[in-house]
Amino acid sequence: MDLAPHHVVALPYPGRGHVNPMLNLCDHLLARAGGRLLITFVVTEEWLGLVGPAARPRHTDLRFRTLPNVIPSEHNRGADFAGFLEAVSTRMEGPFEELLGRLLGEGEPPVSGIISDTYLPWALAVGNRWEIPVYSLFTMSASFFSVLYHLHLIPCHGQPLPQTLSEKRDENLDFIPGITSLKMADIYSICSAKKPLEFVLQSLSWVNKAQCMLLTTFYELEPRVVDALKQKLPLPIHAVGPSIPYLVLEDKPAAPVHNGSPDAASYYSWLDSQPKNSVLYVSLGSFLSVSGEQMDEIARGLRASGVRFLWVSRRDSERMQELGGGAGLVVPWCDQLKVLCHPAVGGFLTHCGWNSTLEAVYAGVPVLTFPIAWDQPPDSRLIVDEWKTGLNLKGEAAEDSRVVGREEIARTVQRLMDSEGEESKELRRRAGELKKACRRALQVGGSSMVGLDALIARMESGN
Repeated sequence: MDLAPHHVVALPYPGRGHVNPMLNLCDHLLARAGGRLLITFVVTEEWLGLVGPAARPRHTDLRFRTLPNVIPSEHNRGADFAGFLEAVSTRMEGPFEELLGRLLGEGEPPVSGIISDTYLPWALAVGNRWEIPVYSLFTMSASFFSVLYHLHLIPCHGQPLPQTLSEKRDENLDFIPGITSLKMADIYSICSAKKPLEFVLQSLSWVNKAQCMLLTTFYELEPRVVDALKQKLPLPIHAVGPSIPYLVLEDKPAAPVHNGSPDAASYYSWLDSQPKNSVLYVSLGSFLSVSGEQMDEIARGLRASGVRFLWVSRRDSERMQELGGGAGLVVPWCDQLKVLCHPAVGGFLTHCGWNSTLEAVYAGVPVLTFPIAWDQPPDSRLIVDEWKTGLNLKGEAAEDSRVVGREEIARTVQRLMDSEGEESKELRRRAGELKKACRRALQVGGSSMVGLDALIARMESGN
């Protein structure tokens, strides 16, 4: 007689860099569980539309439920980010608890666990009230979590502005357990962001109340820091990543299409016509963004480099195409992981969001880093100084607001994409080694598969 599946509720923080990895984790869990799990994925009404059918996991054992739009729209959350954080902290808990009560009364399998974003500490309070285990998912690097968790050790912590940072910018953060390459300069935007920092520290103060912590990294990518966190935190830690959509790579459409856009429908065919490793893929994220002046300089720098490029630009795509010239293609959207895995793509210019970083690692593509804020400068440091799979386009001053000029951009692009250059060959070699390590982690018996299986066993046992 078949047993009813264990019912788990997944609750992401309402941001694309959080929703997508949690969706991918659910996809991976359901693929491993073989019908033993039912997952209810909870988002706001607006976010259900933003997720879209193409991005949703393909399993019938995942269904969506919505909360009212009690927080500011995703389209303008950057305009008043402090207000957005306040709304997430105070307005979502009540509607979520009401939904949880309805789920428990629907005559379906009882809710036996909640996967909640670490940045939603009130979900732990709700889980405690209902006596439901909560599994905390941190959607940025293990290294960044460790920096936040040990922020009390850092001299700039607690000051209105990090006045000591300019004097200590080159000092390593190696006094934080497991951290080897990060420097004080990499955390400037963390120390200077008062409201977001308060929000995050409040969230992290609840982590130890979870049943376990889930990391979207894979063990071999950050082994020292994962080991150090396992020693430091009083709860189990599972590295279950990369939480990126690698399962959909098994599908091979001739030309991905998005919203009927002819540009989006043709970019894959355009890639097919390019020589191996000749195209630089460019994407600078969906939330934090560079200035219009800097966008223009990037376009002109790409043109001056003479390198082929595929650029996803959600704004001013026609202008970027004009400035960038005929060697490249500018589109409003693409299927990023499939593009990075295309044999024509030989480099990635990125803002260093963690999901993009993981996708570059999975694809084995060397990186040009252009970090903007928060976890992006630390991610850039990992890429350039620890893994040695990329070059930093902004130089050492990650927090510097200066506009990087077209000449500097052109030179650095050429360094990365010079297939005959020794520097470029070494970057590709090291990126290839990380790719192999990532694929091993995802094989049966690999570190990430072990982590996913341990999580499924934990859910089935109810602890």
